[in-house]
Amino acid sequence: MTSRSLSWKVSGLVFGAVFALAGCGPADDGNGNPTGSTNSPATSKAGLAADVPSGFNACNDIPQAVLDSEKLLDKTPNDSNANGGIKWRGCLWAKTDGYAASIQTTNITVDMVQDKKFPDSRDFTIGNRRALSTRQIADRPEEACTVNVEMKGGSLELNLTNPASSKATGHLNTCDLARGLAEKIAPAMPATA
Repeated sequence: MTSRSLSWKVSGLVFGAVFALAGCGPADDGNGNPTGSTNSPATSKAGLAADVPSGFNACNDIPQAVLDSEKLLDKTPNDSNANGGIKWRGCLWAKTDGYAASIQTTNITVDMVQDKKFPDSRDFTIGNRRALSTRQIADRPEEACTVNVEMKGGSLELNLTNPASSKATGHLNTCDLARGLAEKIAPAMPATA
């Protein structure tokens, strides 16, 4: 997976500022070319689906009760593509004085992520789905965490950025936050997805 960068635009009415957070979500240069490092999954790996998994829309199918409980606001579409047919489809969310999250479906599988042997990889299950948390951003390992939850043909990918300066969550373990969020969202995913 690439060391991915993105810009978060947070409403001035809600937050009073624009945050620029690097390394937390997929991005391309506008021409379909990924930005960031060449640390990407093996795209020639047999079984890469042509598109992201269907049956769960990361922008529309997260229950409002989950968004409210996490105080996630300012939904912003966040779709991108990388070399080799890798795709992400979803949205960005922000928590006032807390973490920012990119929640997307991707055709990257849990096995593909596991094969990259990212630091601090931790396997777990949510219901009957395999999941994996990893620290993929080398320059800010404590501030960023990615969780991939198994889906047919890929995974649901949550990328959290949680700077220490965040008053509400900066003192908390980012991977614990990402796992907790994944555990709240996964029950809303249909068994067929």
